[in-house]
This record gives sequence, structure tokens and C-alpha cells, in this order.
Amino acid sequence: MDQNGQMDTRLNAAMGGSFAIGGDLTVNRLGYGTMRLVGEGAWGEPDDAANARRVLRRAVELGVNLIDTADAYGPEIAERLICEALWPYPAGLVIATKGGITRQGPAKTEYVGRAGYLIQCVEMSLRRLKLDCIELYQLHRIDPRTPIEESLGALKRMQEQGKIRHIGLSEVTPAEIEDAGRIVKVVTVQNRYSLADRRNEETLAYCEKNGIGFLPWYPMAGGKMLKADHPSAQALARIAEKHGASAAQLSLAWLLKKSPVMLPIPGTSKVEHLEQNVSAAAIRLSAEDCVDLDGMFRS
Repeated sequence: MDQNGQMDTRLNAAMGGSFAIGGDLTVNRLGYGTMRLVGEGAWGEPDDAANARRVLRRAVELGVNLIDTADAYGPEIAERLICEALWPYPAGLVIATKGGITRQGPAKTEYVGRAGYLIQCVEMSLRRLKLDCIELYQLHRIDPRTPIEESLGALKRMQEQGKIRHIGLSEVTPAEIEDAGRIVKVVTVQNRYSLADRRNEETLAYCEKNGIGFLPWYPMAGGKMLKADHPSAQALARIAEKHGASAAQLSLAWLLKKSPVMLPIPGTSKVEHLEQNVSAAAIRLSAEDCVDLDGMFRS
């Protein structure tokens, strides 16, 4: 909103810059993740399905053209909501989905990487999303009980059949990316990463060196480490105030500044929060800001 309480029409995800996934799939770097659209623990229907569809439509209106989802969100519910809200899809919209996790209840999962299962995952996502080809399909987790050659071999076959355009991975190390790269071209990695959680710094550096898109999930650490009682809270609040932003918005701006391959996908179930997140794309951090922020939240 502007100072008169009117919607700021300049608000657009494109202000955060763009990135070409796989060298040929250009998206605005600030995307949207759909896990929060479904029930708690990624289980069950949303409290208000009509509102969930409004959030999705508003995201597209705001220039978001990378929507991240998974068959395990609901399960199946997030993909269905995307189709209900946005199909027929506008030109340039990339829906990235994932398979390889089964869900037994709220926050209860098991990894399954068998070839037959993953092929079924792809086919069912195509059906739910009403797509002929999934632009970016990500292996949700590497199943330690299944050879990676089997799991990625299945996705490669689906790619050769024209049902997948690009392949990505989630929660992997540089060594695992290299192993996977002997089977398929890996164009994205989705790992946990935020201002408050740098555990995957090495993987980010590997992706940056190799031109691989990096989708940080939990990009604001759920707000848990951005609260007033954190040792860095006062310094963070001071920088946020300088930019007329919240700590959450500042953390998204920091991600966009951190690396040119960074593709944040903050999730929310509220239009107001979505608009606040997208406004972070317009924040321009100084070199001094970045030095200060880089030093925060490190153990």
C-alpha cells in the first residue's frame, strides 16, 4: 500500500531481477512456494480454498512467474489448487513441482525413489496440473534405499519422452550434485537456506560456480530466528528501519543480493503477506548493509 492506503502498482517481482534456469527458462528470481497453502504440516485441505486461489492469482498479478510446489503438499492438494486458480496458464509461468516423498500425516514423510513410483509421480502431476510437460521437475529427496541411477534414470526417461523439460534436486551436497550430473543435467537445487540458517553455504557456492539455480526453502527461517530476543535483532531492526522494511522483507532482499543464482520462494497463505514479500524485490541494500547482514546469525 502507498501512503494513501492504495495499492502500489509498481510492486512487481521483476524488480528482483531474472535468472535463466537451464540457460533457456527465464524467470523472475523472486518466486512463490505453495506449501503453506495447504493444511498444517503440509497435510489436508486449506481452511479457505477460495482464499488460497486468490493468493495464487495475486502472485501472478505481481509478476511472480516461478511457482514451486510438490505432490506431497496436501498431498496432491497444492497442485490441484494451482490448476483451479491459474489454468489455462499465462504465457511464461513456470510451475516447478517435485516427487519422491510420500506423506503419512502432518509432517510425516518417507522418501521413495523407485523408478516405477517416480514415473507415476510425474504422470499424476501432469494430470493434476493439466500440463503436457513439466518445465522443472525436482527429485524431492534422494532415497538412500534406492540407487540414484534408478531414480534419476526414471526422470531422464520422462525427460526424453518430452514430459519433463528440466530436472532439479532438493537437499543435496555438492558431491551428490556431481553424482547426479553424470546421469542428468541438474539445473536447480532446492536446499534449506536463509539469513538465519547458513548450513548449505558450500552447496550455494557450488551452484553459483556452475550456474545452477538455488531455491532456498524456509527462506525466512519461519521467522523463528528473526524475533526480538535474538542477539542480532536490534542490528537487524536498525537496517530494516533504514529501508522502511520489516526484518522478513530484509531477509528476502539479502537473499536476492547474496547470489545471482538465488531464487527465493517464500510461501504464505495470505495476500497481504504475499504483497509484503514481493515488495522486498525493490529493496536495494548497500555494501555496508550486506557486510553487517552477512555477519549476523552466524554460530
